[in-house]
Amino acid sequence: MALKSSIEWTESTWNPVTGCNKISPGCKFCYAERMARRLKAMGSENYKDGFKLTVHENALYLPLTWKKPQTIFVNSMSDLFHKDIPVNFLMKTFEVMNQANWHRFQILTKRSDILLKLNPIIKWSENIWMGVSVENQDYTYRIDHLRQTNAHVKFLSIEPLIGRIENLDLTNINWVIVGGESGPGARLMEEKWVLRIRDICTEAKVPFFFKQWGGVNKKKNGRMLKGKTWSQMPKLKKAA
Repeated sequence: MALKSSIEWTESTWNPVTGCNKISPGCKFCYAERMARRLKAMGSENYKDGFKLTVHENALYLPLTWKKPQTIFVNSMSDLFHKDIPVNFLMKTFEVMNQANWHRFQILTKRSDILLKLNPIIKWSENIWMGVSVENQDYTYRIDHLRQTNAHVKFLSIEPLIGRIENLDLTNINWVIVGGESGPGARLMEEKWVLRIRDICTEAKVPFFFKQWGGVNKKKNGRMLKGKTWSQMPKLKKAA
């Protein structure tokens, strides 16, 4: 079965690859790394090597066996565009997503340079949503890389938001998610940073999803912004 997700903007997760390494400030307190260590301690076979990058051939075709249409976050425990993932395995992953057209797949990467490099050989079916993670102004170049791809749906995960972002260009961007960092050591997210992004989305008519304030106790802090829950989603075709 698909693993039901507690992530507010998706339904399930699928991890044909697990493990990663840190490449930018947003990675500092990686939730996936903490979870991988916990799963290793629990004796999970897929995490016997902890957070070391691991390809799971046995998980590759799972979505084809899930008959109920669902929204699936791909590689919540890794980055599909990690430089050490064999290109032929990445292409097989996209083939599965192309075939399983009754599902909607959501992919996120911080490695937008590799995404852009491989874009010409990827078959972008309409049920594949492609996003990049952006934590502060210094990493907005990832948005420019995403914009140049042939993905039908392009989105931003501005989480953890750890610095002000100005002049956010949402040309050809279909959706924006914003969230604060959570867990031990969580860094502060200022309300004015969030409001600025919300206002830019509103002006550009781009759906805005506020995921969480974060902090050490994210449940207590909740996800209300100025007395309102923002859960906007792209108005697009349903999965086949």
